[in-house]
Amino acid sequence: MNFFKKLSSFSNSWLGTIIIVLLLLFFCIQAFTIPSGSMKNSLLVGDFLFVKKFSYGIPTPHLPWIELPVLPDFDGDGHLISAKGPQRGDIVVFRYPKEPKIHFVKRCVAKGNDEVIITANALYVSMSEGDEYMKKHYPNDLVYIKNKLFVKEPYKNKGIHYDKGRDLNEIFQIALSLDKFAMQAENLSEFGEMGFSGANAYSFVVPENEYFMMGDNRTDSEDSRFWGSVPYKYIVGKPWFVYFSIDSQRNIRWDRVGRFVDTLQNDEKFIRENGD
Repeated sequence: MNFFKKLSSFSNSWLGTIIIVLLLLFFCIQAFTIPSGSMKNSLLVGDFLFVKKFSYGIPTPHLPWIELPVLPDFDGDGHLISAKGPQRGDIVVFRYPKEPKIHFVKRCVAKGNDEVIITANALYVSMSEGDEYMKKHYPNDLVYIKNKLFVKEPYKNKGIHYDKGRDLNEIFQIALSLDKFAMQAENLSEFGEMGFSGANAYSFVVPENEYFMMGDNRTDSEDSRFWGSVPYKYIVGKPWFVYFSIDSQRNIRWDRVGRFVDTLQNDEKFIRENGD
């Protein structure tokens, strides 16, 4: 009983409060703001949310805002305690591999040893578990490409979309010409006439223990298509719930406040097609 009195007294002190807040920030939760439209119409610009940092292990803690590590990366995997990484379909917060102080949020669409094929209007994933796994879990979404079984658009979340007013092939070709594209251009007979550049599809084999991330706004997202897959060491956590949300006109989106991310990405009444 005396111990609990001391603990209560300590937690009510300024020092105790600071230590408890830091422990929560280091190991449990992190506040995150959606900065761009790459995840609309699932997560919107102006959504403020908490991230569960223990979803995929315990990341090596960093000081908030300045992002300096407070402990060494003992195992070189970016985590104090390692665990199972993101699953296909998860929305994930991670460190941008080219600038680890920057955090991104995208959907994990493929894992290590999966093959990804992208066209101007579809995603195809050949899953590393093999044909029987895909036939069992995705029986209505299977296609053969290059004599290999793929799942076409395995993720059915309401916010995933393509902007029909923009030409993804043109975007990809510009990125290729600037050497800012991670995928291999291909001309595949399954997709009919090739584009003006000689390519009508783009492929990528995900390295072991890495993850291929894409925004739900497929036509306007800087993601693994352009800079490659994300190693496990950069995985931070999983978005949890929105604690505040405001649109471009500074209006509070009360219907989103307090909602879990799983609800926002799957319930059609929360999907805003204009992303606002």
